[in-house]
Amino acid sequence: MTRKQVKTHYSDKELDEFKTLIEDKLEVAKQELIYLQKQIKESSGDSSENNIGLDSGAGTLEKEYLNKMAGRQAQYIQHLENALIRIRNKTYGLCRETGKLISKERLKAVPHTTLSIDAKNAQK
Repeated sequence: MTRKQVKTHYSDKELDEFKTLIEDKLEVAKQELIYLQKQIKESSGDSSENNIGLDSGAGTLEKEYLNKMAGRQAQYIQHLENALIRIRNKTYGLCRETGKLISKERLKAVPHTTLSIDAKNAQK
């Protein structure tokens, strides 16, 4: 009797591959956050000097946009760090809705995901 065994977790080797991918993305994300924070700080300086030719509304919109982008970047970093915790706990790649293994392709595209395609589509 040979039954096809359903894979319930990723191997240590596969987890190491995902860890490398996530760490690379995390480093880039942190650098982007530093850049955004620098832009926010610069736009918060002397407004008469920085906004020559811009009305105060445009300057405010720019600051709001930068703050929104920095907030999203910080959230993305948190999601990546949480994925690293799941790798350490060997729970990485398990769908939080179905409990099934998320496909490698999906994890490579969105390494911090906690939902399989089926579960994500069911949410819509």
